[in-house]
Amino acid sequence: MLTAPQFLPERLKSVLARIEAAARGAGRDPASIRLLAVSKQQPAAMIAAAAAAGQREFGENYVQEAVAKVEALGDAGLTWHFIGQLQGNKTRDVAERFQWVHTLDRERIAARLAAQRPHYAGPLDVLLQVNLDAEPGKGGVEPEALSRLAEIVGGLPRLRLRGLMCIPEPAADEASQRRPFQQLRKLLEELNSRGHALETLSMGMSADLEAAVAEGATIVRVGTAVFGPRA
Repeated sequence: MLTAPQFLPERLKSVLARIEAAARGAGRDPASIRLLAVSKQQPAAMIAAAAAAGQREFGENYVQEAVAKVEALGDAGLTWHFIGQLQGNKTRDVAERFQWVHTLDRERIAARLAAQRPHYAGPLDVLLQVNLDAEPGKGGVEPEALSRLAEIVGGLPRLRLRGLMCIPEPAADEASQRRPFQQLRKLLEELNSRGHALETLSMGMSADLEAAVAEGATIVRVGTAVFGPRA
């Protein structure tokens, strides 16, 4: 059953409490971790209800669906993150309407985003998605190719490289959940040792946000725990 809008404040409060508890357990400042509400397949009315409850950042996976919501809620002052796999024929819509892209994994897509980012907008904040599992069909750059892509993206105008993102395979226990998040953190540290100044780790979802926070997540992407199961 879908969550009714009136229950969103309580659900958001519960997720934020989980983030705070995880941060304190890891000796971190809870304010250093941002909640990104994953709003794919949610109507604009649900996003508006979440915004009214204080949530300001939303993640969308599908360009056509997202564009309609961005336009419908354009006066709400929200921050939109694109977190789906981005095709070349959809880059202009994302470059023009989003503030963040989490799933950049190809030089060609990066070049298109840079060329299509409007000059009246600020730089587009981007994260490089890393495929840590070598899982066929999954988006993300291989760890071995990450350094080269970071150098290319870091040099493009109109883009601002902020950090890394991953979507690991589900794991049942916290120790197994933490391994890929630890690997992503170490990859970010390696890039910074080579002269980058990256500070963002987008990792962790409803089922494993505690493990992600323990390993340094600065953005957790939460859908089900905020909005409830999708139909």
